[in-house]
Amino acid sequence: MIKIELEICNLTKQYKDKTAVDNVSLNISPGVWGLLGANGAGKTSLIKMMVGITGHTSGKILYDGIEIGVLKEAYRDILGYLPQDFGFYPEFTVVDYLKYVAALKGLTKNHTRTKIDELLQILTLAEVWKKKISRLSGGMKRRVGIAQALLNDPEVLILDEPTSGLDPGERVKFRKFISEFSRDRIVLISTHIVSDVEYIATCNAIMKDGKIISKGTTDELVKTVEGKVWESIIPPEQLAYYGKVVRIVNILNEKDGNLFIRYLSDTPDIPDSKQAVPRLEDLYLWLFPQEETRKEKI
Repeated sequence: MIKIELEICNLTKQYKDKTAVDNVSLNISPGVWGLLGANGAGKTSLIKMMVGITGHTSGKILYDGIEIGVLKEAYRDILGYLPQDFGFYPEFTVVDYLKYVAALKGLTKNHTRTKIDELLQILTLAEVWKKKISRLSGGMKRRVGIAQALLNDPEVLILDEPTSGLDPGERVKFRKFISEFSRDRIVLISTHIVSDVEYIATCNAIMKDGKIISKGTTDELVKTVEGKVWESIIPPEQLAYYGKVVRIVNILNEKDGNLFIRYLSDTPDIPDSKQAVPRLEDLYLWLFPQEETRKEKI
């Protein structure tokens, strides 16, 4: 097995009076990596440097020990990238756009045909392959974006908010595919939808104010909020009061009319509260109290 590694060494990005990325270091090995953080944490700035779109103020990025600026085309050949907003000409059909991207990536015609057919099936786009991208739903456009990132069978796949616009069923399929695809490859998913990476990530890095403030497996990270996650049942008329006292992260209606609530606190501030097993979403909301995560409704 060929060992691959993407090393981020003391990377900093300064925009005039703002430091978007502040002395970040990460050694990224094969598997799924989650890059978690609220909007404005610096995730997209970090990713743009990792894919070579923007330069860095200081530090370096190495692929297999060589700076990506030295590798140039050789690095781009093994890279797949989905930005938050990928561009396309309005008149492009799905298949024409994928052929266009394949040509830019230097794929042969035979490889292009085979790969596009495969991705259309995997990403459930076969029925819309002749449709103009501009007429597709947000979720389908996102799937086209994922497809273009996968055309060259990349060794390093970097996805910025990949499931934005996908419905819960599509997100489940996406996670299953990425989990299988990541064998012997590096997949980095930047997101604030915690469920995208909670169960499939080999490792998660949490970014806040341009810094990596924590890194580890999901099990390692959630230990931060052990003893701080509680569950209780309250009458609905008490919700407004307790909503000011504790940080409520989930509410469910009980059959008897009461409310089951999950909340974050150093102490059990609601009578008859029981400690709950912490999840990655609990940690996220503990670290980013003003940020709302998107929950799946299944």
